[in-house]
Amino acid sequence: MRIERQPNFEEFLKALWRSGRPAHLPFYEHLASPGFIAARTGVPFDRMDYDTPGYWETYVDFWMGMGFDCVPMEIPLNCPLNESAGGVTEGSEAWAMFTDREGYERYPWPDESNPIDFRHFDTVAALLPEGAKIVGGVCMGPYEWVSHLMGTVGLSYALADDPDLVREVFDRVGRLHLSAVRQLATHPAIGALRQGDDLGYKTSTFLSPPQLREMVFPVYAGMAEAAHARSKPFILHSCGNLAEVYEDLIETCRIDAKHSFEDVIMPVTEFKRIYGRRITPLGGLDVDVICRSSEEQLRAYTRKLVEECFSDGWWALGTGNSLTDYMPVENYLIVLDEGLRVTGGKGAL
Repeated sequence: MRIERQPNFEEFLKALWRSGRPAHLPFYEHLASPGFIAARTGVPFDRMDYDTPGYWETYVDFWMGMGFDCVPMEIPLNCPLNESAGGVTEGSEAWAMFTDREGYERYPWPDESNPIDFRHFDTVAALLPEGAKIVGGVCMGPYEWVSHLMGTVGLSYALADDPDLVREVFDRVGRLHLSAVRQLATHPAIGALRQGDDLGYKTSTFLSPPQLREMVFPVYAGMAEAAHARSKPFILHSCGNLAEVYEDLIETCRIDAKHSFEDVIMPVTEFKRIYGRRITPLGGLDVDVICRSSEEQLRAYTRKLVEECFSDGWWALGTGNSLTDYMPVENYLIVLDEGLRVTGGKGAL
């Protein structure tokens, strides 16, 4: 089943800029797992990589076949991590490359002028149908990269034992991010810039708010400034309880839209009520609810969020986190179908 809807990124921009009501309900996701894409397309996408023939064709068709106006896309920094980590949980010590100054100075840092493999954006740009754009950025943000390079425990010890080293690592990683975003912002096929960087868990942020203000938020502000200099919005995806720093993100970093919401932390409807005049919330349908609900429950839940969040047009339908391996594809299609029906579009099912 395909959702036959002509992409029109300009309509999504209305929601991101809060400049008017889109002519249709936009959809947005931060990412889809390879397993979800494989289940949806019937292509063994979970056994492919960037350079596998057909990888990017499948990826673009996946998003366009679900009625999106954009292709969300991030490419990692050219910073090697410990390859022996395999499938170990993200952020574990297995990924760490150094924990002290000697290791930091030995690490093979990439040239700041070439921080990521930009060619993949050109590949995707050539595949986009008329009206579609890329929402592009760097895979993992400054906090996530530092916590991978040093390990979560290594970073924690270094914050106490050698805070100057931690500042240097954040500064160097931040310069790589800024270089990448400044170059991506010039790409004509990229309609908005984005950054994923999970800063917290259910009750708090991993780093304290003062530490975030010192080492992370200046990077976000620089990325948003680079996007705005090219008249493009900047989207932040970040999991966790960020209640203590939302004002920083909105007023200091100047991000235009926020993605990632969990009902147990702050439902997207509550975020919309508090901050929705100053920043656009994206998605917000709780992943657990999508996975566990019956069709009737899921349609009612989707309908409620569409009616509350899209009343002014400044929102996009999607999950609160991402499309996961364990999410039933049919449940997600019900979400999109109900969104179309509620807003007067042609249902997909």
